[in-house]
Amino acid sequence: MPGQMNDQSPSSNGWLKSYYYLRFAVSAAWVVAAFTVAKSSPPLAAAMLVAYPAWDALANYIDARRTGGLGRNKSQLLNFAVSIVATIAVAIALGHSMNAVLSVYGVWAVVSGVFQLLTAARRWKTNGAQWPMILSGAQSALAGLFFVKMAGGTEIIGIANVAPYAAFGAFYFFVSALWLSVSDVLRKSPRVAS
Repeated sequence: MPGQMNDQSPSSNGWLKSYYYLRFAVSAAWVVAAFTVAKSSPPLAAAMLVAYPAWDALANYIDARRTGGLGRNKSQLLNFAVSIVATIAVAIALGHSMNAVLSVYGVWAVVSGVFQLLTAARRWKTNGAQWPMILSGAQSALAGLFFVKMAGGTEIIGIANVAPYAAFGAFYFFVSALWLSVSDVLRKSPRVAS
């Protein structure tokens, strides 16, 4: 039936809302840990820096699987692959310097930001207002350029330099989830009234 294939179905939007809330919760927890315990624990900070792109890869994989698979969602397939490469590159860069780590994060943020933007643009047709995710993708790309520039400087780099990037990501995921929640309520209201 056509209604079953429509991505605006309650189950599809329900999944997307849950996914965005989960992404928000994980990113927010990461940011809190980065600004607190990880600042004074280099091994924990290192593990968290590797885990962040790994989580992004896993999240993209799970989301794509729920919405037709990686083959149908090329931007998420590419984002998944880039995040896997970034995870490995961060692990290697940790053996050199935090500047090298920040450079990897910068390149990853630019590329994954573009793919996130493309995913959001594609979803706009099926799930409605994806402007927070489009803004998030664009801001990710800009933050990545800033990271690359900062990595070439003399400033002492730590996990706290990456945390604001993750915090903005958490914010945009929360706004997206909230926007979909409100949109669903507004869409259902006329049906109840009629």
